[in-house]
Amino acid sequence: MYHVLTVLSMLFLMVSCTSSKVLPIDKKATKETKILYYNLHKISEKHILFGHQHATEYGHGWMGDENRSDVKSVAGSHPAVIGVDFSGFSGNSPESISRYTDRLRKDVSATYDRGGIVTVAWHFPNPVTGRSYQWRNTDTITVVDKLIPGGSHHEKYKQMLQQIGDWAHSTRGSDGKLVPMIFRPYHEFDGSWFWWGRPHASREDFISLWKFTVSYLRDSLDVHQFIYAFSPDNRFWSEEAFTERYPGDAWVDMVGMDNYGDLGRDRLSVDTAALKLKIVSDFAQKHGKLAAFTETGLESIPMNDWWTNILLKALKKYPMNLSYVLVWRNDSRSPTHYYAPFPGQVSAENFIKFYEDPYTWFESDLKNIYTKKIK
Repeated sequence: MYHVLTVLSMLFLMVSCTSSKVLPIDKKATKETKILYYNLHKISEKHILFGHQHATEYGHGWMGDENRSDVKSVAGSHPAVIGVDFSGFSGNSPESISRYTDRLRKDVSATYDRGGIVTVAWHFPNPVTGRSYQWRNTDTITVVDKLIPGGSHHEKYKQMLQQIGDWAHSTRGSDGKLVPMIFRPYHEFDGSWFWWGRPHASREDFISLWKFTVSYLRDSLDVHQFIYAFSPDNRFWSEEAFTERYPGDAWVDMVGMDNYGDLGRDRLSVDTAALKLKIVSDFAQKHGKLAAFTETGLESIPMNDWWTNILLKALKKYPMNLSYVLVWRNDSRSPTHYYAPFPGQVSAENFIKFYEDPYTWFESDLKNIYTKKIK
């Protein structure tokens, strides 16, 4: 009898987990956001979406061209996931901020109208010192503890979130609907290079900042089109280490990992990258969350088979449910700072093979991603 009850309990938990997968943490999420969330789960069962940071804003040797991306120039389709940034929302003159937010709104709305997906990072200047988002050896003032409730700069932080909320409320598609977005604040928090990094903030303060950010946007500012993504860097070898600063299931929709180091920047280990991805995917499965490879890439892509022999092998090594993989940006001026191919680049031919693999999906593969649930 005990064994029967145990089996029934396990089945109940499995069903509960499965049903919870299709709903984001925001109970008031817009219809389009809920459908996107569900479809990202379904896509991850058989495919992975390809993403590129700033793909349609600029590329290798160009900026601001209409309906252009280096990925489309090579493969014939935009990436399925377009990465943008809230970096220009603060730290500049009001006129500069207005121009930035207007351009970003236009780009995000265009992606939605085409049927693509938007993910948002947030590299924002230190709100206490006014310096860069990077932590430098000369920095001595901690920041996170000053932004949380009771902190000296808490009201200033609320004003920054208000700017994001106002922008989100004004960002709609041609159908008049609010554009859903995957919002990924405080990424790579386990490193030391950002002011929100692990050495510069206690675990308790970081979690407090995360919870306040989600709560204020969702519950106070009524932003209901965000899917919230939690993504450390690759400095973990276990689920315990991966979740050391995890704020809890009620505060996260998606878990991910940024990993450049294991795929060529510091070392080349497909097995290591795949093992860490499996930790992310397994955790997501157990907790009813989306999973993604939130950032990766190899600068200048000097290997002509990197896409199929390195990245694709890491993605396919284990059974995993990953909704997307995103590579970093192609600088418009630098001759070497790029992470996706452009026509004539040494890995372009191999990238077409990556594009043609049935496992990878691009924007041209997405149909009614915001209006119809995938079966």
